[in-house]
Amino acid sequence: MKLFFGLGNPGKEYKNTRHNLGQMLIDRISQKNGFNLSQKNKLSAQIGEYQKNIFAISTEYMNNSGISVQKVAAYYKISPENIYLIHDDLDLEVGEWRLQFDRGSAGHNGVKSTTENLDTQAFWRIRIGIGHPETATAVEDYVLKPLSGEEKKKISTTIDTIIDEIEKMGR
Repeated sequence: MKLFFGLGNPGKEYKNTRHNLGQMLIDRISQKNGFNLSQKNKLSAQIGEYQKNIFAISTEYMNNSGISVQKVAAYYKISPENIYLIHDDLDLEVGEWRLQFDRGSAGHNGVKSTTENLDTQAFWRIRIGIGHPETATAVEDYVLKPLSGEEKKKISTTIDTIIDEIEKMGR
């Protein structure tokens, strides 16, 4: 069993922001495959099951999302090497993505929280590029802004590609 965990912030005001790409991917895969995410308050997450894998998003804010990852992993007895953390990444251009194992947080607070709560960085990361702000916009503001029209198109295609890869893993 694998855990695919999409990082983001709860609330409608964050739903379509760069920082919520992990949650967007989990929402899209649940819609595509017809499974629902249901609220599990004691796990601080919304969770669905598909192809004998767990798909989840945190109900905690990004900086505390590792709490949810740890709770869900412990509840389902999923070891860190079977966790796939899905998140936005400033170091990749919009539309690029990488699958990597046992890497540092590179300053991403959601990854940092997960590493602290799991007490290891030996888990998988699915990094989805958002690029750096072109203007003097602070990174904290940039990640919380909605995607532009062109970015949405690129990200949508990227998310579809990643979902295809995730579905292959589940077979």
